[in-house]
Amino acid sequence: MTDPVQTLLPVPGVRLGVAEAGIRKANRKDLVVLALDAGSHVAGVFTQNRFAAAPIQVCRTHLAATTAIRALVINTGNANAGTGASGLAHAQRMCTALAPLLGVAAGAVLPFSTGVIMEPLPIDRVEAGLPAAVADLAPGHWLRAAEGIMTTDTRPKAASRQVVIGGVPVTVTGIAKGAGMIRPNMATMLGFIATDAVVAPELLHPLLRDVADETFNRITVDGDTSTNDALILVATGQAAHPPITALDSMGALQLRAAVQAVAQELAFAIVRDGEGASKFITVRVEGGASDAECRAVGYAIAHSPLVKTAFFASDPNLGRILAAVGYAGIADLDVARVDLYLDDVHVVQGGGRHPAYQEADGQRVMQQADITIRVQLNRGEAVGSIWTCDLSLDYVRINADYRS
Repeated sequence: MTDPVQTLLPVPGVRLGVAEAGIRKANRKDLVVLALDAGSHVAGVFTQNRFAAAPIQVCRTHLAATTAIRALVINTGNANAGTGASGLAHAQRMCTALAPLLGVAAGAVLPFSTGVIMEPLPIDRVEAGLPAAVADLAPGHWLRAAEGIMTTDTRPKAASRQVVIGGVPVTVTGIAKGAGMIRPNMATMLGFIATDAVVAPELLHPLLRDVADETFNRITVDGDTSTNDALILVATGQAAHPPITALDSMGALQLRAAVQAVAQELAFAIVRDGEGASKFITVRVEGGASDAECRAVGYAIAHSPLVKTAFFASDPNLGRILAAVGYAGIADLDVARVDLYLDDVHVVQGGGRHPAYQEADGQRVMQQADITIRVQLNRGEAVGSIWTCDLSLDYVRINADYRS
């Protein structure tokens, strides 16, 4: 990822502040506030996990009432998930505590939490830390905010783009966190993207939904869908271009391309920072009967512990990939038409080992840091990609020690 210190661009209408509230550990950034100017509108997509965390439930309620959100508050170290009625009360208290500090309504605040599940949120520490976070508010604090939402992440994840719409420069900047419990089933662990584009509020959710489906919904580290996944898009409306009022307009297509570029960079950064990961793996499925079919095959490969551990060891035990294709759920798959490539190496032809394939060629590719698995189903025109990483000894160590 490009050095975020050099590339992050402030978004007019957004200020960010960070504090050390001691929510789980002392002397670390763990509380973040985003203050949004009046006129901003927000859309969100959230986890499909039925044990959705308390802050996710509150976010859904607040967004159902209004898109005119004025602030976001995020804590790390504690997920406030699996915490029942008290967890909901604590998530509401995050909003009611921040609202008067910014002069906004509590219903215009969205709360977010990430960290350990099923432990009570130390709400007193959150409330005590909020004044410092508000005092720290500044337009240029995107990198500080990226650091303030990390859990097992080893580095902050942030990206920016600019696009010219109607002759006017428009900025898109985003941050995300995530390294483990990553199989987004809507978006990512936590992601926040903002733009100063002028967009009709009703367009934000479909735009965000489409972007999530093409980016965060195509990555996996370990196949686990978090209780706290959320992806938020903020549009402050402060750029001076003509308003975007239709999804098929040129301005909307330009904005979507910029938002998608930011989301893709953040999603890739999550995979590259996967807990214990040493390799970035693209699984490209070609010739499927549908996008859903390509995605099913891609995820079957990307979720396989046998495939992932083989890549960690640089062991070209590639029959494991064929096995995953076979159990991906395509009942009428003609295996005699399946081809498999590992980067430039043709491994399988017509469902069996390619006559010219040499294991040394497979091992050469598997020693790379970036690898592409290409599966040709040869049963249609659809193409789809999933992005994942290997599964290492460090993944077990990190998750065995997570609460210590």
